Amino acid sequence: MENKMFCFQCQETAGCRGCTRVGVCGKSATTATLQDLLIYSTKGLCEITTLLRAENKPIARKINQFICENLFTTITNANFNDEIITERITKTLAYKQELLQELNDTTKLSPIALWTTDDTSSYLAKGAQVGVLSTENEDIRSLRELITYGLKGMAAYNKHANALDTFDDEIDTFLQATLAKITDDNLGAEELTALALKTGEYGVKVMALLDKANTSHYGQPEITKVDIGVRNNPAILISGHDLRDLEMLLEQTQGTGVDVYTHSEMLPAHYYPFFKKYPNFAGNYGNAWWKQKEEFASFNGPILLTTNCLVPPKDEYKDRIYTTGVVGFAGCKHIPGELGEEKDFTPIIEHAKRCAPPTQIETGSIVGGFAHNQVLALADKVIEAVKSGAIKKFVVMAGCDGRQMARNYYTDFAKALPKDAVILTAGCAKYKYNKLNLGDINGIPRVLDAGQCNDSYSLAVIALKLKEVFGLDDVNDLPIIYNIAWYEQKAVIVLLALLHLGVKNIHLGPTLPAFLSPNVANVLVNNFGIAGIDTVENDIKKFFQN
Repeated sequence: MENKMFCFQCQETAGCRGCTRVGVCGKSATTATLQDLLIYSTKGLCEITTLLRAENKPIARKINQFICENLFTTITNANFNDEIITERITKTLAYKQELLQELNDTTKLSPIALWTTDDTSSYLAKGAQVGVLSTENEDIRSLRELITYGLKGMAAYNKHANALDTFDDEIDTFLQATLAKITDDNLGAEELTALALKTGEYGVKVMALLDKANTSHYGQPEITKVDIGVRNNPAILISGHDLRDLEMLLEQTQGTGVDVYTHSEMLPAHYYPFFKKYPNFAGNYGNAWWKQKEEFASFNGPILLTTNCLVPPKDEYKDRIYTTGVVGFAGCKHIPGELGEEKDFTPIIEHAKRCAPPTQIETGSIVGGFAHNQVLALADKVIEAVKSGAIKKFVVMAGCDGRQMARNYYTDFAKALPKDAVILTAGCAKYKYNKLNLGDINGIPRVLDAGQCNDSYSLAVIALKLKEVFGLDDVNDLPIIYNIAWYEQKAVIVLLALLHLGVKNIHLGPTLPAFLSPNVANVLVNNFGIAGIDTVENDIKKFFQN
């Protein structure tokens, strides 16, 4: 049977091989094909911007940002709206036409850069020709996609930094040059492998840039207890990752009688001192992204999706879904606003006023805020605990949560850890264990939550600082285990960043990426010790045999 589509960029892809009729994420074959064409046309645009830079001609910041948003639009669970994706393709082609006029030498351009059309009806036909499977060699395809997904994650983090008026032209230059370079059929497996590791180097740079943006605007995260119950006021639930959107929403809800709750990856906003000044910043509601169908229904009020992690909504609450930024779903209301603009959240605030308060689904609190600055402030206490033997192992369990039953492994693994082990986490993977009563070690909680997925940077900073403190030559000599869950493309750039930093023996689950061909997987296994997971019992024995 002929494929209607092909996508294998997320962990839940069908059969751990690829979605061929409809995405497990919920996207249609049409959406998938349009996303393929958006990436294809963006590669052509990047080829042109790279050549313009070679001619010492500047690229406008709006184009840099547009390219990042194109990539972000195609991340899993970000945008399901064919009309929006089509508009982005058309605008990409318009930018290509505009920039082509500025090039002195167009003889070096590939067919990808030169392709353009005013006929939107041809998009689907073209998209069907230029998808993932258009690269016939399995290993070259695998490496190209590994790099592309890393660049998608990089673009997402770069966009968040840009939203806070923080930029690094070197990151944009690398991203665009690399996206253009991977279309070169002269690049073999060795060159692409090196480029993947180079992408990891820039992954570290972009996460450092976002860390700088967040902390310079909102302060250093601090240990914070976050309420997970509800108040008796109408409210808005905000999900995703964009802290600037949260800031604007909180400012505009002051004095309205409307509370604001975080959901999933927005939870770490509570750790920043800046946001604690808002009396209506109520707490966190619910869990990771994949439980939203039941939790959005019980919330009663409107929900704002600021980035990816949108599951196609059920009819019972679809009219309460608002999207903004790169997020889109047909039939859901969209809050417009370009980077740097003040968005008007009046429609969602007025909607909230007409709704009942949230239905309580749990009570109590959770503690987080253990980003690098806070952990290093506790360094003496941590070092003493390690030297005394009170802490024998740190276990990095960062990454993503997801729907598959196999992910219960991470809850069971956390429960089975020896009492002298401390979990370092970031990302929504934490929801598998951040509400367990795992206690503390000499006052140090056994789950140290650094924040969002991009705050995996904090975990790397902590590891490098511990290496320095203990006088070690290799970060892999630290008593740290890496048992990381992944789901989408931001996890790919985190993985590549860790590999660039020299971290080895990372266990990745619940399955290894489908986009890794056997040969590429073997390279990662042989050179970096990448491995999958086993049963909880076997892994506990393996990790703690010493």
